[in-house]
Amino acid sequence: MRVDRAQGDPTAAALQEALGRRDWRTARDLLVPVTDPDDHAFYVSMAADVTGLQDWIGEWVDAEPSSTLPLLVRGAHAVKWAWEARGGARASQTREEQFKEFWRRLKFAENCLDEVADRDPDDVTARVFLVMSARGRQVDRDEAQRRFDDVVARHPWHRIAHEQMLQYRCEKWFGSHDEMFDFARSTVAKAPTGAPLGHLVAVAHLEKWLDLPVGEDGEYIGDDAVRAELNAAADASVRHPDYRRRPGWPSVHNSFAMAFALSGDLRSAAGQFEVIGDQVSEWPWQYLNGRQPELPFLEWRAEAAGASG
Repeated sequence: MRVDRAQGDPTAAALQEALGRRDWRTARDLLVPVTDPDDHAFYVSMAADVTGLQDWIGEWVDAEPSSTLPLLVRGAHAVKWAWEARGGARASQTREEQFKEFWRRLKFAENCLDEVADRDPDDVTARVFLVMSARGRQVDRDEAQRRFDDVVARHPWHRIAHEQMLQYRCEKWFGSHDEMFDFARSTVAKAPTGAPLGHLVAVAHLEKWLDLPVGEDGEYIGDDAVRAELNAAADASVRHPDYRRRPGWPSVHNSFAMAFALSGDLRSAAGQFEVIGDQVSEWPWQYLNGRQPELPFLEWRAEAAGASG
């Protein structure tokens, strides 16, 4: 088993295949019909993951200067390209030249995304990626909130925007554990039942678990109160009768599966693994094995299956 970059989505796979061979016309025809803001951001994110896109996407931009779509894909890709330059290490372990290239690429990305937002006031996806880039650009709290508000004013329960804002509010970035949990809990409390955003609670617990010393981490996430909150969040979202899978659904269920597994609630974890099947996502399992996230996924899936009978 390996992580599927398209997350099992046929449209995402076709999109990545087309862009991999520099066929922007096919990519355009796959993206244009997508109107739901959550789905659109997911597919643009899939396009942005294509390696080497920066080498030729100028051809698409030049060919369709009146369209904001190629500029959007270029800007979204540049955000992810910037994070490639920085790497996944903590700031103290990142070289100065990496930071310089990181900031250069992020500035280019934001120039593209700002132009899309200026030209198309209704565009949501460009604004989502500006929320994503806020951490890297180290914008202040007011600016980060303004970017997030620009998204939710147009689409109140946008999944990726909420995920990115949660990260901004993490202690390892510009917030605190309390602020992170306040954001996650208030979002879940206000969101429609069956919305996937319940996983923000699982992500918050994983982030705090990750930040604690060995020994304290297991004691924390195995607490009865944590397990109870994880189950309540799942009942309000992915286990609610109104829940429907949307493009990008595997990451939501993988977050719950890992949180349940680490908490010791293997029966609940097994339920999530059953939904996931083989659609392991890189995040959050990379917290356990950065190079081969599928390995801890398989280990915990087997343990959860055994425990649940």
